[in-house]
Amino acid sequence: MGGVTLVLAGDFRQTLPIVPRGTRADQINASLKKSYLWNHIRTMNLSLNMRVHLYADSAVGEFATKLLQVGDGLMEKDSSNQIQLPFQTLKTEEELIARVFADLDNRHTDIQWLCERALLASKNESVYEMNIKLLYRLPGEIKLYTSVDTICSQEEIVNYPTEFLNSLQPAGTPPHALLLKLRAPIMLLRNLDPLELCNGTRLIIKNMMPHVLEATIMSGKYAGVNCFIPRIPMRPTDLPFDFERLQFPVKLSFAMTKDNDLKLLDSIYQTQSFHMDSSMLVFQELETRIEKLTISSTLRH
Repeated sequence: MGGVTLVLAGDFRQTLPIVPRGTRADQINASLKKSYLWNHIRTMNLSLNMRVHLYADSAVGEFATKLLQVGDGLMEKDSSNQIQLPFQTLKTEEELIARVFADLDNRHTDIQWLCERALLASKNESVYEMNIKLLYRLPGEIKLYTSVDTICSQEEIVNYPTEFLNSLQPAGTPPHALLLKLRAPIMLLRNLDPLELCNGTRLIIKNMMPHVLEATIMSGKYAGVNCFIPRIPMRPTDLPFDFERLQFPVKLSFAMTKDNDLKLLDSIYQTQSFHMDSSMLVFQELETRIEKLTISSTLRH
């Protein structure tokens, strides 16, 4: 690879690398600074905040300054070793949902309105709970789709009963019991078509059939295009055994984890709120979450 220049971009104030089931020490050891290549890397710092520059708004500049204070751990702490966030916060999850999805009953047919709002959370459990709450608020009848879960190895069938497989919820895999409604926003979890239907694509359910979902792409180059999503077999890779789940490769997307939507967040969402579901936050993690919101966004703690 002589003569090849590799450009890396990132911010060390933000989240450490994710090591499944690893300790904090494992995460630090997985970072770039611990690599033998680090001594051969030339670091260059960006000096102009393009978001502030493009907005040409003093409020945006103030937001960026406060954001850096959070990332650098410079916020003042109270007697209980906690910080007071310099951003608008809400006290309850209900307030958060009402703030982002106000008038959902009347505006759920407006695709553009749904495109412009999202709830973010750090845990899949919190995302699932908020999605279900909003699904029940959506007009219409709920339809349940259950998956077919099977062990890949015939020798291990006795060790893993079907009921146990149904209870599993691996990352990036749809649930065994998938609840859906017409006009509900969903997110694709697999690449079905390299051009139109990619992992992370958001859609609106148009029709629900036993083995196929008809949906409309919400945003991007193919916004408004109707497509069909079949049930497909999926094999999670983060378990000590192999099993296959036959299910629609989708999940509800009223709420999402903070990492699922980074490629869409800045360009689409106008109303965003972050659900802080844990008090065990370090400044770097908190700064990462807030950095994905705009000055008009809301936090819930």
